[in-house]
Amino acid sequence: MSPLRIPRPLHEELPHPKALIAVPFALIAVVTVLDISAPPDVHLGPFLVAAPALTASFAGPRTTGLVGAVAVLAQSLVGIVRTSLNDLNHTYQIVALFLVSVAVTFLARLREKHAQETSRLRWVAQTVRRVVMPEPPGRSGTLRIASRYLAAETEARLGGDLYAVARTGGGTRVIIGDVRGKGLEAIGDAAQVLGDFRALTHQEPGLSQAVAELEAGVATRRDEVSAAAGDEPRGTEGFVTAAVLDIPDGEPEIRLVSCGHPPPLVLRSGLVRSLGVREPEPPLGLGALAGSGFAPQTFPFGVGDILLLYTDGVIESRDAAGRG
Repeated sequence: MSPLRIPRPLHEELPHPKALIAVPFALIAVVTVLDISAPPDVHLGPFLVAAPALTASFAGPRTTGLVGAVAVLAQSLVGIVRTSLNDLNHTYQIVALFLVSVAVTFLARLREKHAQETSRLRWVAQTVRRVVMPEPPGRSGTLRIASRYLAAETEARLGGDLYAVARTGGGTRVIIGDVRGKGLEAIGDAAQVLGDFRALTHQEPGLSQAVAELEAGVATRRDEVSAAAGDEPRGTEGFVTAAVLDIPDGEPEIRLVSCGHPPPLVLRSGLVRSLGVREPEPPLGLGALAGSGFAPQTFPFGVGDILLLYTDGVIESRDAAGRG
């Protein structure tokens, strides 16, 4: 078992590009030289405020505080060289620069704390996902398998999508689905569906019976959650879209039961074909409304074909221009 990586400690600054740290120091040096060389009635010291402010945008509080301290020292040097530290104008500039440096250092600390909390959230979400939905094996019988999980909530890295691959007596059974809703409730529903799927695979029922059992499990959990909360049954509010497939080892075909899920795609001889069933089943949890028998439909699937299973987040995604 590989060790879990614990998030960065609170006292450790977040990493930043090392080349950037030279920018505020270079700014301080340039402003200091120009201010010393400027005519008596020209004061460039206020530009030193930009150094700690810029640092706070990419570095942590310690680095920001260091840059602020160097900027204050540089302003003091300018005051000594040009007049004296008792000069009222330079005194005001030094005090203002010190206060701004303290403020941006505090803001950098808040930004770092938020980034560390986000990092912890991502770590926890990834750990939960790996427990609930471990990566499928690279091979299953005659199949080669690859997967990629990208949640819509980039900070959480955890959504309501689910998938799993399991071996049956004569082939490979696959499920992909999308739980209605989000948050802990969606995670619980996804975990239940995946647990039922794995348990049923060990029992090796037929594809139709397995999907019927999954349907019953989703409906039962929906009603139990409503009863525990003291609410009326959720009716049509709790459901899971899913596609469940059997891929036999020795037959060039796919058997598919689609429960309201986007149709899989097959790449064959350079052409993409959609595996759209003639009579889609309702989503899991809504089967009682239609009295479905969950009869599978068969599609050809031979050597060299590539099967793509996906959730609606793929087809609903947009580019930077808003195009689908």
